[in-house]
Amino acid sequence: MVSRALVPVSLLGMLVLAGLSLAPIYNGTLLPLLTTVAAAASVLISVAVRRLPAWTAAPASVLGLAVMTFVAVRVSAQAGQIPGAVPDIAREALRNSIPRLLTALIPIEPQPDTVLLPVIATWLAGLASAEAGVRYGRVLLSYTAPTLLYGGALYLVGPDTTAVRATTWIPLAYAAFAALGLVASARADISSDVLTKTQKRTIGVRVGAGAAAGVAVVVLLSQFLGPAVAGRGNDTPVDPRNYVTPPQLDALDENPLVRLSGWNLNKGQHLFDAVVAPGPGAQQEPPIRLAVLSDYDGITWRIGSVYRNAGRVLGRSEGDGPEVTQTITIDELDGRLLPGVATPQRVDGVRVAYDAETGTVALNDGLRKGLTYTVTSRQQPRPDDQALFVADVPAPGEAARFVALPGKVPDSIAQLSGHLGEGISNPYQRAFAIQQWLGDHYKLVSDAPSGHAYPNVEHFLFGNKQLGGQKGTSEQFTAAFAVLARLAGLPTRVVVGFQTRKNDKAVRGADAIAWPEIQFKGFGWVAFDPLPKSDTVQRPVEDDFRPKAPPSQPPPQSVPPPSITPSTPPARSGSPSAAAPPAASGAGPLVAASAAAVAFLLVAGYFAAVPLVLRNRRRRRLAEGSPSARIDAAWSEVLIGLRQAGRPAPAHLTAGEIAHHAATAAEHRAHAAPRLIRPAVPPIDDLAALVNAVAFATPAAGPGEPQAARATAQAAAYVEDLRSRRPWWRRLLWTFDPRPLHWQRRRR
Repeated sequence: MVSRALVPVSLLGMLVLAGLSLAPIYNGTLLPLLTTVAAAASVLISVAVRRLPAWTAAPASVLGLAVMTFVAVRVSAQAGQIPGAVPDIAREALRNSIPRLLTALIPIEPQPDTVLLPVIATWLAGLASAEAGVRYGRVLLSYTAPTLLYGGALYLVGPDTTAVRATTWIPLAYAAFAALGLVASARADISSDVLTKTQKRTIGVRVGAGAAAGVAVVVLLSQFLGPAVAGRGNDTPVDPRNYVTPPQLDALDENPLVRLSGWNLNKGQHLFDAVVAPGPGAQQEPPIRLAVLSDYDGITWRIGSVYRNAGRVLGRSEGDGPEVTQTITIDELDGRLLPGVATPQRVDGVRVAYDAETGTVALNDGLRKGLTYTVTSRQQPRPDDQALFVADVPAPGEAARFVALPGKVPDSIAQLSGHLGEGISNPYQRAFAIQQWLGDHYKLVSDAPSGHAYPNVEHFLFGNKQLGGQKGTSEQFTAAFAVLARLAGLPTRVVVGFQTRKNDKAVRGADAIAWPEIQFKGFGWVAFDPLPKSDTVQRPVEDDFRPKAPPSQPPPQSVPPPSITPSTPPARSGSPSAAAPPAASGAGPLVAASAAAVAFLLVAGYFAAVPLVLRNRRRRRLAEGSPSARIDAAWSEVLIGLRQAGRPAPAHLTAGEIAHHAATAAEHRAHAAPRLIRPAVPPIDDLAALVNAVAFATPAAGPGEPQAARATAQAAAYVEDLRSRRPWWRRLLWTFDPRPLHWQRRRR
């Protein structure tokens, strides 16, 4: 009966472990709970109908699956705050489950379209494995479905290092459950009363021959495939998300910097309302971000983000800055970008797509008037100037994307960057010099035309004032700062957002603003403000710097700013849609098979070696050596047995007190089965007396051979009686417990 029960238990354990391998990439514990219920229910249904005709299993399991699907959809919809009828939500989830899983942000929010596929796959794997292993007794064949489920889960996790570190124990536990089922089924077959001794002997010979052949095959495979397997140890797993194109933005959302001029001209345009509640230590009027633009091609700044569909939780929590809660109601703001204070951690009220690298949030369906949502952000405080003064920036190779300036940068801009950085080696000082230069020499206006290509930046920096030069909106100030900073080797990006005001929840066109950020090691992205202060008196640029014209060209003249139409931005080379799928190795199946065989042999070797080593060690210690050494070894076996039984002897007790403690420890299980009448506990009083004699008697008067034989006999009888009083599962663990090999012998 125990053997028959161990097979479904092993299958259930393997299915549950396959579901647990997905837990680190999901938010919360809802998914592992649902997959565990699905695994248990599917296996139990098959066990319940195993004595009925085989055709009854499928209808019963399908009915159970329908109930499980209803429960999973209903529970996950309530947890994810998704309205609607359960059948409609289920149909939508089934239709979008695969692309939704592959485009979802990690950690994935447990919602109907992200939990339904794992739950159904777990149920079907449980049905197939239980039918093969329980009804038909094909235990090894029944492992196919859980193993495929486990492999699919690992494929979905991909190269997520956090998930890999959190589940390193699962493969060993999975192999242990598999070995448990095989051992139980094999023991049941060989010990069947139907078989004669000759048949049992024949089966044993065949099993031994098969094991020997398997070992030989594994040894050969290890010789031929060992170097290939070792070479793949540091490879990054394939990320299935590379094969799915994430949500994309249109041109205006990809470059919202061009919208600043329109917003600033229409100052009274009511874009949205924002009720901001800063937590303790947070900035009281924090700016609200709309987008972070990281890519520049010499013509236009672009977001260049890789969006992942997200639930309410936007990535794993990072940082411990003060919390800021914002309730935002959209009015005339359009597009798909969702405003919010940096860095957003949670969004309630809408389902969004999120770029974890920049913190930009997008709405799949686009903004609409009256849309209300709540953003919970974790605001990172700005480091003080003393800390930034000694901070460094990432090397150009590490931040190539944020220092790139494609095309030919005008000589005048390059000369100004060199002039501002002359004699300054400190990154923060270089950035501050650029900020101070722009704030002192240029004028902030609201009616400057949009444009931030190289010619527009050059006209802003050196153009004739009568022709619109040397003045601009925050777009020109920020674009000029970013180009000058990148020329100075500073990783830079541009942020578009809105200012907030105390006691005024309305955000209007006049509040739209852009600012640059520079990346510092140890501090992340730090914002700078190149805009002139209200009391700043503008100084002529020509008084402090005049660009030198190339020898073969006439001096530069002021020209009107060119009208440049942003071209369609090139596809980002690092985006998942542009990434070519990695080539599959032809040795993959052989490597996987050899690895599985090695893992099985290691587990089987453990279960075979530990009892053998323990038995040989005990026999050698109790049978060899002087009488005093054997008595000491017998006492050590008693102490080890007490520890394995969960009743270790306190260190302060004497030998006689330990003997009394040992008698009560052996009788400790009496309350668990009061109706059973057990014989008296084998005494170890004589053994305790002999231990004292060994410790305190002179060598000449010490115990002899008869006393040593009596001591070892008492110890063996006591430990065996102590083990027999444990439950069956404790006795099983006792047999394979390796801890006695490491415990130190204690004398009393």
